[in-house]
Amino acid sequence: MADENKKGLYIQLYSLHGLIRGKELELGRDADTGGQTKYVLELASMLSTFPEVEKVELVTRWIFDKKVSPDYSVPIEKVNDKFDIVRIRAGGGKYIRKELLWNYLEEFSDKSIKYLKAKKRLPDFIHSHYADAGYVCTELTKFFGIPFFHSSHSLGKDKLKKLTEDGVSPEMIEKRYKISQRIESEEKIFYFADMIVTSTSHEIENHLRHYDNVSESKFKVIPPGVNLEKFFPYNEERKWDAQTAALLKHINREYTKFFVTNDKPLILSLCRPDRRKNISGLITAYGEDKELQKKANLAIYAGVRDDIATMEENEREVLTEILLLMDKYNLYGKMAIPKKHDTDFEVPELYRLAAKTGGVFVNAALSETFGLTLIEAAATGVPVVATEDGGPRDIIANCKNGIKVDVSDPKNISKALNKIFDDKKLWSAYSENGIKNVKKFYSWQAHTEKYLYEANKILKAQPNIKEVFVSSGKKLLEMEKMIVSDIDYTLLGDGDALSNFKKTLKQMPQNIGFGVATGRVVESAIEAIKKNKISMPDFFITSVGSEIYYKRKDELVYSTGWDAHISHLWNRDRIVELLSQFGFLKYQEKQNQRKFKISYYTPDNPKNINKVKQLLIDKKIKCSFIFSHGQFLDILPYRASKGKAIRYLAYRWNIPFEKVLVAGDSGNDMEMLKGDLLGVVVANYSPELENLKGSRRIYFSDKKFAAGIIDGINHYNFI
Repeated sequence: MADENKKGLYIQLYSLHGLIRGKELELGRDADTGGQTKYVLELASMLSTFPEVEKVELVTRWIFDKKVSPDYSVPIEKVNDKFDIVRIRAGGGKYIRKELLWNYLEEFSDKSIKYLKAKKRLPDFIHSHYADAGYVCTELTKFFGIPFFHSSHSLGKDKLKKLTEDGVSPEMIEKRYKISQRIESEEKIFYFADMIVTSTSHEIENHLRHYDNVSESKFKVIPPGVNLEKFFPYNEERKWDAQTAALLKHINREYTKFFVTNDKPLILSLCRPDRRKNISGLITAYGEDKELQKKANLAIYAGVRDDIATMEENEREVLTEILLLMDKYNLYGKMAIPKKHDTDFEVPELYRLAAKTGGVFVNAALSETFGLTLIEAAATGVPVVATEDGGPRDIIANCKNGIKVDVSDPKNISKALNKIFDDKKLWSAYSENGIKNVKKFYSWQAHTEKYLYEANKILKAQPNIKEVFVSSGKKLLEMEKMIVSDIDYTLLGDGDALSNFKKTLKQMPQNIGFGVATGRVVESAIEAIKKNKISMPDFFITSVGSEIYYKRKDELVYSTGWDAHISHLWNRDRIVELLSQFGFLKYQEKQNQRKFKISYYTPDNPKNINKVKQLLIDKKIKCSFIFSHGQFLDILPYRASKGKAIRYLAYRWNIPFEKVLVAGDSGNDMEMLKGDLLGVVVANYSPELENLKGSRRIYFSDKKFAAGIIDGINHYNFI
């Protein structure tokens, strides 16, 4: 008999940037609202149709900005009975490009924790899309232990390489794209993810070639699908209602008004106004071939725009170049560049219009991770000419619906186009092949079936860890607020300032707890507290966040809950055994070794550290690496850190993050300073914290050591 209480799968997809809503996507509006947006929405929609799936949530950013539709400010948008779009507020309400979101990802992570806590049920798995969402999901999997999948869509190292080749300075790349932060995040994502979903084998090659923290076994090639209800063949008869028929006439009228001769085949291109899409290459190919101009018209749908002058610089430059090329080659009456198009209805119809005229679709991108437009074209029956880079290689090999070329030379594009236009049998073969093969290789039904098959394999191998964390336990001292400080160079360092802080502690209400978070072992931390005659803290977070102790009367009690939480996937003996082969690692003294901390001395050699990491990755061991002061290597459970420990306590004791004040001075404190906690940086801070200036909820005091903590308390009116 089946378990009647058994629930179906609860799945969360995370896609943070761009504009996402349940219908009428504004694809092409800007660089952040493109193929990824459509992919994630359609994946979520299809998942919700499967009987074994109970709930799907697409988590994105809440936006309240007069420049965009109010649709994006709806906290929870119900797409269907099983699928919601959940919008979380982080970084205010203004719509901002994805590169500016990095400063708010800790806040987004904290808000996501709050949301899941309120739900009282953890997702069976989470799936991030792009590096920003991957950062958030990495934090969630470390915090809750939720199985974690990731899709990159594009890679930071690839972008860095291309920008460098384009002559952009390293300083400008870093300033605009936060590229080092993105690449660092991607390394962590690949390390912590249980599965990395790719669209093509080409993506895997790129990942494995450029990144360190990857295991080949994690990669699963699951090509996205196309909505065959929307993208049906051009020669398939459909009965339209009067409204739809009128809309079709409007589309045709808008399309034809650009051309002197309307009975020519159509060369169609649909893409964002981005330099890497190589729209200029396509126009040059057409403009320099007079015979091609006689054979066909050219239509380029380069995003959606109202006024070029008001667009972002890179998009403005691309569109200006398009218009200049159009003028250069005198393509008036032969070329169309419409300002707008509706994605839900008009785009499929544009493909069919191209097919009905005997036209060809062109994807001339210099680089293409997948190429969603190519399978849409295939489904409608329009042949394609496409870049030979990346995903199009697999698509054209499977669909056999066109020609792939080296698009860096415009003559290759025009040659391929002429070949298809001059051979009607070839055109028909490509058209028929596309319609037939897209159903075989690129349906959303097939994609989702394989996706759930791979997901369930991972879920079956997962231990049941949810009960460890979700139980609330007892609140310590009925605390409603917490102050947590680093010890060395924050709490300690100035005797007078410390004396004043001790007075502050004595005057604090009983509902405010005080704790320390330190890299010291607990014995050393207690010694420092007693030596400086500080009132015993209510709790200690020690050994870089791998241990928690609570004060109970006159003794300290070890947190078995934290012990159970961070023990997930931790095998100390196995790690020690594996690393014994490296002569450059020297096992530290016994007093520095802890149950959840393995400590070594090692020379400052990045190659050696990478060897250690790679071995553990190859052996499928998850852990955290902390290398400090040019000689100390600490290896901890992947869930352990000072910041995670503080959030764990807040979660367990039901204290809102915004009622937790944390103080620190160095890079080791960075994780606990960022996010929704109230951060205080004392004036004697290390340079690595400089980039936190201007961050929300991080106050830089002009007072040093413990005086800075007091200043921060006053700044936030915390007491």
